[in-house]
Amino acid sequence: MKRQRSQRTLALIAILTLIASYIALPPVLPIKFSLAGKTIDTQFQRPVIKHKFFGKQLKSDFPLKKGLDIQGGMQVTLEAQMAEIDEADREDALIAAKDIIARRVDLYGISEPRVQTAKMADSYRLIVELPGVTDANQALQLVGTTAQLDFRLQATNSAQPTATATASALTLFSDYQATGLTGQQLKKASLQFDQRSGEPVVALEFNEQGRELFAQITTEHTGELLAIFLDDFPVMMPVISTPIVNGVAQIQGDFTPDQAKNLAIQLNAGALPVPIEILEQRNIGASLGQASIEQSLKAGLVGLALVALFMMLYYSFKGVLATIALMVYAILTIAVYKVLGVTLTLPGIAGLLLSIGMAVDANILIFERIKEERRLGQPLERALELGFGRAWDSIKDANLATIMTALVLINPLNWQFLNTSGLVRGFGITLLIGVLIGLFTGVVVSRNLMRVFLPIFLKDQS
Repeated sequence: MKRQRSQRTLALIAILTLIASYIALPPVLPIKFSLAGKTIDTQFQRPVIKHKFFGKQLKSDFPLKKGLDIQGGMQVTLEAQMAEIDEADREDALIAAKDIIARRVDLYGISEPRVQTAKMADSYRLIVELPGVTDANQALQLVGTTAQLDFRLQATNSAQPTATATASALTLFSDYQATGLTGQQLKKASLQFDQRSGEPVVALEFNEQGRELFAQITTEHTGELLAIFLDDFPVMMPVISTPIVNGVAQIQGDFTPDQAKNLAIQLNAGALPVPIEILEQRNIGASLGQASIEQSLKAGLVGLALVALFMMLYYSFKGVLATIALMVYAILTIAVYKVLGVTLTLPGIAGLLLSIGMAVDANILIFERIKEERRLGQPLERALELGFGRAWDSIKDANLATIMTALVLINPLNWQFLNTSGLVRGFGITLLIGVLIGLFTGVVVSRNLMRVFLPIFLKDQS
């Protein structure tokens, strides 16, 4: 019965591995070999599967994303000048500056940018990584200017809104007119809760100049749309419901507290303009990255081969099954990287190589437990089940400790007292993925392989 269940499980694993193999393959694989004295140099091109999903054309293209240290590009270190910002507002101002720069870079179409904040004593810094960018002027234009916030009225020749509009409704309107009200007149935006409904709202408070201008705008244009733009990008499009003359307004909508807080941070990026000073600007060459990745991949393949050779020589037939499980591990790992969009960096490759060795640890623990059970006189089939079952506690504890370490390195909650370095996080992500897949292949795949091939394994009593 167990053998039949294992056969079905292995069939599912084989299907999963075939799908993962298709994903893991590069788009073009060069092939060079000698045949009958002739050198054949060709290439295998992975077929692209195109299909429609709800009328949308989808392609099965799974690129392996490369980080700055592999692809090459620019790294810019900026310092936010906080002299004019109240100390209580500096953290929000830094986060707002980060969000604005990240949006600028995303809209420009740069692949896998990374924007990080760093605080050292009284220094508030932004570290911006721009893979693929080599033009210094282009990089400075993206990250070196202060965010510009302004309020605009819908043009008179545009369709009139009937309800509160959002940024997604931008395509419904063709033109907007500047009102003269900008972030310089906005004193503060903050998350608050409506006293009557308890719903989260975005509260706006204007200075004296802004109060007068805002009162004029809301009085003369009640019922019209007042769009809020940040760096010429619409953040919100509320409708003026009533004249507001005291300079304090609320923007209502179906916000969650997090959405309202994020909107307030975006507005504060223009309300609290933070001058940016460039501290360092570095070009990272792609040739160095390509050489490093090729050397790392060669080291990984050599390491994988040596581990497989050791397992087969020391554990004979059991080692062959463990090597098959290790190959499944390698295929699944690369496929998961591509599907999840993991950005591969040199520290990430180090995490991958480290997890290869850890992936085979589970098999070694299991095989040694099987030997102990055999020495105690257990039949082979019983020894296999006991070996897997009793080795699980050790495997679980060892991998749980590694998983916790990886989570500390990744710092998913972005705690400032823990690591915030993108390269260290990349190492942690690849290590975490490797450990989880290693648990699956080391226990599930190996166990079912042994159950299915037990008749052959009975001949191998080592």
